[in-house]
Amino acid sequence: MRRILICFCFFFAFVSYGQDATSETSYKKRVLESSEIDFLFGYYTQDGNNAAVSGGIGTEELTDVAPTIIVTVPLNDDDILTVDASVSAYSSASSSNVGPFDGAAPADPFVASSGASSSDELSTAVISYAHSSDSRNDIWSAKLSLAVEYDYFSVGFGGSYTKLFNEKNTEISITGNVFLDKWNSIYPTELRTFAPGGIGLDNILFTQNTITGNAAYNPMFTPFENENRNSYAVGFGFSQILSKKLQGSLALDLITQDGLLSTPFQRVYFSDVADSFIDNFHLADAVEQLPDARFKVALGGRLNYYLNETFVLRTYYRYYFDDWGIQSHTASIEIPIKISDKFTLYPTYRFYNQTQADYFAPYNAHLSTADFFTSDFDLSKYFANQYGFGVTYTDIFTNFRIWKVGLKSVDLRLQQYERNTGLKATNIAIGFSFIAD
Repeated sequence: MRRILICFCFFFAFVSYGQDATSETSYKKRVLESSEIDFLFGYYTQDGNNAAVSGGIGTEELTDVAPTIIVTVPLNDDDILTVDASVSAYSSASSSNVGPFDGAAPADPFVASSGASSSDELSTAVISYAHSSDSRNDIWSAKLSLAVEYDYFSVGFGGSYTKLFNEKNTEISITGNVFLDKWNSIYPTELRTFAPGGIGLDNILFTQNTITGNAAYNPMFTPFENENRNSYAVGFGFSQILSKKLQGSLALDLITQDGLLSTPFQRVYFSDVADSFIDNFHLADAVEQLPDARFKVALGGRLNYYLNETFVLRTYYRYYFDDWGIQSHTASIEIPIKISDKFTLYPTYRFYNQTQADYFAPYNAHLSTADFFTSDFDLSKYFANQYGFGVTYTDIFTNFRIWKVGLKSVDLRLQQYERNTGLKATNIAIGFSFIAD
């Protein structure tokens, strides 16, 4: 959820394409006239009481800071190279409770631990290349991506092809992406000693602390053998200018995943197993177990209407389903308001709801006889509202300059997200776009 929300708000860039060349010898407008540099900074914070790390209860408090730089360079008239690099640094009360017994205070799912898992950094880099034909009716692209976190590594590659025709009033596209991920599994502290060959209750955690409730603590735990996860995605797009004021588009995305789709450090508790505690912390009965395959389908559409010189109406709807039993609906509306040649306001609203995954149950409600189980509320039934507001300053003549770099635009966005489960999040993003001579 966090990455999903941070990526949606922080990573935005715009690419414009030139017009048709009338002949081989006529003037051909460059796809991108000058190099562009985008500096983005995002701040995200959330809180709630359904942490998956502690089995569906406990603090979900998290803070994330994500600076990003995007450099787009025209290699010639037809080709563009883009480099996108970012660092997402977070501190999380929820993930700190992977090791809740590390701190001096009594362990408690609603209180952050001071352990090493309380903070981490996700570093990402994406290199992409795009080529446009002389007519600007055919656009090819390819990209390579890397992502590194303490317990996670990912490499991805993909490409796309876009075709414009009907005097550029119609556009079709196809995209494909592959992500090859590798976990370095981190498990809840109390379970590690119960792995095959471990010493169980003879571990120092149990000899120096008193187990209350069921003193004969004996969890169901075997480390994951396969720590790889592969994702394959293909997308189809269709866009049509319907009139001078109306434009519509459709998109279909198909995603299949295989490998380790469970999160190794997310606890699960069974209703048919006696509870064991150290301090105020319920010792895990097991870790999340989910199928090693998942197929996702998303079908969406956009409809944009130009009302007048001041107002534009942008609408979006998406239907999603997968073979884990989740179905969801997303609807959003944005109304850009151009208050002057330089300033545009962006009020937005987004609604989302989903059904529950087949394998979800809340805290202490699963049965130990089940094959699959999770108490991650991202897979529960819920609905959410997101309210947003933004303002963009555009300097089309780049009058403000630093050496050979001119300011193109400044974009500020604020979003407030609320689930009916109690999770609340605030996202603030600011971006500066420059043009280099």
